[in-house]
Amino acid sequence: MTMKKIGFLSFGHWTPSPQSQTRTASDALLQSIDLAVAAEALGADGAYFRVHHFARQLGSPFPLLAAVGAKTSRIEIGTAVIDMRYENPLYMAEDAGAADIIAGGRLQLGISRGSPEQVIDGWRHFGYQPPEGGTEADMARRHAEVLLDVLRGEGFAQPNPRPMFPNPPGLLRIEPHSEGLRDRIWWGASSNATATWAAKLGMNLQSSTLKDDESGLPFHVQQADQIRVFRQVWKAAGHAREPRVSVSRSIFALVDDRDRAYFGHGSQDKDKIGFIDEKTRAIFGRSYAAPPDILIKQLTNDEAIAEADTLLLTVPNQLGVDYNAHVIEAIMTHIAPALGWR
Repeated sequence: MTMKKIGFLSFGHWTPSPQSQTRTASDALLQSIDLAVAAEALGADGAYFRVHHFARQLGSPFPLLAAVGAKTSRIEIGTAVIDMRYENPLYMAEDAGAADIIAGGRLQLGISRGSPEQVIDGWRHFGYQPPEGGTEADMARRHAEVLLDVLRGEGFAQPNPRPMFPNPPGLLRIEPHSEGLRDRIWWGASSNATATWAAKLGMNLQSSTLKDDESGLPFHVQQADQIRVFRQVWKAAGHAREPRVSVSRSIFALVDDRDRAYFGHGSQDKDKIGFIDEKTRAIFGRSYAAPPDILIKQLTNDEAIAEADTLLLTVPNQLGVDYNAHVIEAIMTHIAPALGWR
C-alpha cells in the first residue's frame, strides 16, 4: 500500500421519510456543501458527487461544485460520474471552466457513458439521440471527445465581423477557459475496453464499486487487472504526465454503537453478481464494515485499492452531515495511517 488521496463520494439521495436527515433537495445540496467543508477540516483530500437525472439525487453538479469551491480552499472537488449522454459538451465546458476557476483549479471531473436510469432513454428528453447506426454509448463517447477537444483552449469559432464587444484576434474559444482542466478529466470505466479507450485519450480512470464481470474472478482482482491494463495502454500512448486512478468503496470502521447499529450486521460482505442491463453481467464489490483491527487486515488484501492512488469512500448521506463526518474521521484516524495511506 502507498500514500493515497482519500475523499468521499456522495449520491446525494433525499427522501421525505422521517427516518432520513436529508428530506428535500435543499437538504441534499446544502448538506453536501457542509460535508465538503467538514471533510476538508478533517484532512480529507476530495469531495465527489454522483449525478443522476430524473431522480431525487444530485442532478445538476456545476452549481454545487462552484458552491463547494467557494466554501473550501484545499480539498479536490469532483464528480463520479456525469452521464455524457445528457450533456451539451460546449455548454458543459463553460460550466466546468467557471466552477474550476471559482475553486482555484481544484476540479476533478469524472464523466462516463452512464448507467441505467430512472426513465426510458432519458437523454432523449434532453434533446439528444444517437447518430444514425450508432448507440447511446457511441453518443456519450462522442460528447466526451468534443468536451476534451474544447477544453484544450484552442480557438475554433469564426468571430462576427461586427461583434457586440471587441474580440481578441483569430478564432474564438469557449470562455471562461481554465488552464489545466483538460488533464483533470476522468472516465468512469466499467470494462477493460473502455479503460483502454480512456487511456488512449489521456483521461484519468475512475473505477467504481461495480464492473463488467469479464473473468469470473473476485471483484477487486478484476478491478486491479483493469487498472494495470489502463496503465499499460497509457504508457504505450506516450502521454507526458502520470495518470491518476481512483476506486470507490463502502468502508465503515465500527468504533461506536451507532456504527454497529447501522453497519454491524455483515450483510454486504461478499461480492454479488447481477445484470445492469439485459446483456451486461456485472460484479458488484463487497462493502467493508468491521472493527479497525479487522478492517485493516481485510483492506490489506484488496488488490485494486493497492493499485489506485485515490480512494473514494461512499457515504450514507441520508444519515446526516455529523455522522458522515464521523465515518470519514474514523477512516482517517484508525485505518489510513495503519495501511500507510498517510
